[in-house]
This record gives sequence, C-alpha cells and structure tokens, in this order.
Amino acid sequence: MPLSKAHRWVPALVLIAALALAAPAALARAHPGADSYPPLLAGPASFVHHHNGRRNKHGHRSHSARSSSKHAKPRSTKRRKPRPSPAELLLRENVDSAILAYQVMQKYFYVQGTGLYKGQPYSYLWPFSQALAATVDLMGIPAEGARFRAEVHARLVGLEAYFDANNSGANEGAFTSSLPGFDGSVAPPKGSGGAKYYDDNEWVGIELVRVYEQTGEAQALEHAEQIMAFVMSGWQADAKLACPGGEPFSNSAENGTRNTVTTAPGAELAVQLYRLTGEVEYLRFAEMAYAWVRECLLLSTGLYADHVGAHGIVESTEWSYNQGTMIGAGVLLYQASGNATYLAQASQTASAALAYFTLERLAGENPFFVAVYLRNLLYLDAVTGEPPGPQLAQSYVDYLGARYQSNGLFSTSAYQPQLLVQAAVTQIYAMLGSSPASYF
Repeated sequence: MPLSKAHRWVPALVLIAALALAAPAALARAHPGADSYPPLLAGPASFVHHHNGRRNKHGHRSHSARSSSKHAKPRSTKRRKPRPSPAELLLRENVDSAILAYQVMQKYFYVQGTGLYKGQPYSYLWPFSQALAATVDLMGIPAEGARFRAEVHARLVGLEAYFDANNSGANEGAFTSSLPGFDGSVAPPKGSGGAKYYDDNEWVGIELVRVYEQTGEAQALEHAEQIMAFVMSGWQADAKLACPGGEPFSNSAENGTRNTVTTAPGAELAVQLYRLTGEVEYLRFAEMAYAWVRECLLLSTGLYADHVGAHGIVESTEWSYNQGTMIGAGVLLYQASGNATYLAQASQTASAALAYFTLERLAGENPFFVAVYLRNLLYLDAVTGEPPGPQLAQSYVDYLGARYQSNGLFSTSAYQPQLLVQAAVTQIYAMLGSSPASYF
C-alpha cells in the first residue's frame, strides 16, 4: 500500500536540517543582495545578558548599594528565546534568496499590466511556464503563501493569453490536433499562436494541478484536464513507427520525434489528475507512458536518451531533466499504485544520474533542465529518506551565486540572464525552503 500523505513527508524537512548540520560551512557563504535586507535574526550581541555593576581589579563584581540591598529587584525569570539552529538559518536564507530572485525576475522581465513577460513582444510559453512554477513554489512556502496568492492569480491571468481552443487562428499552420491547449506563443488575436508543444503544456498542467490543490481554483483544474486530453490524443500508436507509442514534440504536422521529456511529464500529470479525480484512465495512461520510455529510450548506462525518430534512430544525449521526469513519474506511480517496483526503478535511475551528473556537468546545462531534475530528485529523497538531493541542490545554487550572479540576475557560462534561467534558480531556492509535499 502507498504511504499515507501524513507519513510520506515526515522526512522532508529533516533532510534539509541534516544537510545544514552536515555542511555548516555553507552558512558562511556570501549571500547576493543580503545587505539590502533588514536583519531577520538578532546578532550575537543581542543574546548577551547584561548585568549591573562593574568588576574590580581582581575581576570580582562590585555592586552598588542599591543592587545589594534587600530591596533590589529580583532577576527576570523570563526564558530567553533560543538561538536559531544552523538548519533553521539555512532554511530562512533559502527562502529569502527565493524571494529576492523572484523580485529580480519581476523587475527585469515582467511587463506590468499585462500578466506577461518580455519577449517579442511577449515570451514563449516555455519560459512563462517556469515563471508560473516559481510563483507556485513560493506560494507553497507556509510562511509566505498568503502574500504570493495574488502573484499566482496574476500568472493565471497571463496564462490565458496563450490559450487556444482549436488552433483555428489565421496563418497558424497545419496541426495534428485541434483540441484546446496552450500555444507556444501568445495566441491570436494578441499574438501569432502556432504549434502547441506537448512538454510545455505538461509543465503548465502540472502547475495548474498544484494551484488547484492549494487554492481550489476550478478553472485551473479544468485547464489541467484539457491539457491531459490534448496529451492523450497525441499518443503515437501507429504500428508503422519504430517503437510505436510516445508523445511527439508538438502538434505540428512536420513533427517526427517522440521524446522522454514529452512523455514522462505527461505521466506525472496523469498521476496528479488520477489522485484528484480517481479516473482510472489517467492512471492507465501514466503506466503506459512510463513503460514506453523505459522500453524505447532507456540506455545501457541506466540513463534515458533524449528522443527517438520516426525511423527508429535514438538520440542518445543524456540530459538531466529526462532523468528527473522519469524519477518523478516512478515515485508518483508508486504512490498511486503501491507497486514498489516503480520506486525501485526511480531509485536506480537516481543512482545512475547522481554518478553521472556532477556539479560541473550540471553547471554546463540549462538551469531549467537542472531545476526539473532536482525537483524530482528531492521528491524521491523525501519518500526514501535518502538525502543526496538537498545537498546537491544547495551546492548548485551556491555555485551559481558565487560565479554567475550580478545584481540578483543569474546566468551560467553558456546562458545569459533571461527569464528561463531566473525562474529556474528561483524554483530551486524555493524548493530548498519548503516541503517536497508541495512539489507535485
């Protein structure tokens, strides 16, 4: 039987505490922009207990007549507030870093009054989906949730600009599906619309389920189910294909690849919706999608390839987010079905990924890839009680903060400051400041 929700997440914050206690040196690192914030905790001097009287030359305390008289006031018996532990300090620092990264994201990339982010003239759905994820992550932090509800609402308003009920806009092109979903660009008449990308829609759907669970917003669930219908209709069952099955990259008629990253997140979304609705077809689809990726894209290294073409040629590049989504799909399927094989497979993938994706290798990837990988790895760790995820996530943001951060904007050696990068870093900081129970 799957773990109850209450027991499932008991290890989550313990992992964060264990990380901080195991690496106290992390507390001494420079915190970008920290000097612009008022101190959240009292400094050491604030904990010194001051006494009346002075010491004489022998080091003994001398008292005034008043302090030594029988009428002297008794010392206060009020208990002092205990000093925050290193784990508590690190937790608070990560929350503050997430908020600061979010504020910088809004300052440099948000178009006031539109609900949208800068692009040409507005961003593609892909980076928008990650700004949505970052905002939902911040809403999931218990002490910060209330203040970010309005921000989530603003993201939902902006999201509607991408919604396309049927791909019928002028000059949009030829498509294999006309079901409702979210276009890759702002939809007509405000934008050019175009193809619907299966992975981008899945990222949005995953976040909409989280929004619904935290706010009860009915339209969020409605859109999530529309996305799921679009994804399920895209399944490539043609027997003429090499390794039939899987989700294509987009609904463009010219599309010819089926990807790990278009199929595994679809399995994750399907399990989320099964958990909410009890509709067995969602669980069956998730099981089918997960099994297809394992059958067609699992490499001898224990990691997953990127995609397979129509003629069966496998693109074997190993990206971190492909491993992450299969880890997460395995954990979610284990929770939904109680089948421990899924959890064992997720753990095997995590072991192979941890061995391959060193900090240096992760630093060379798009931070969005890394954020997806770490979200799913942390989710697994919270179920199994194994702690490598938080330590790796902390090391990663520390690495970027020390080398590729200026004025609160993050970048890497290969990726300049942009919405997608800033949103990804915001997510990682927020995840380190919250419980994995809120990640899916």
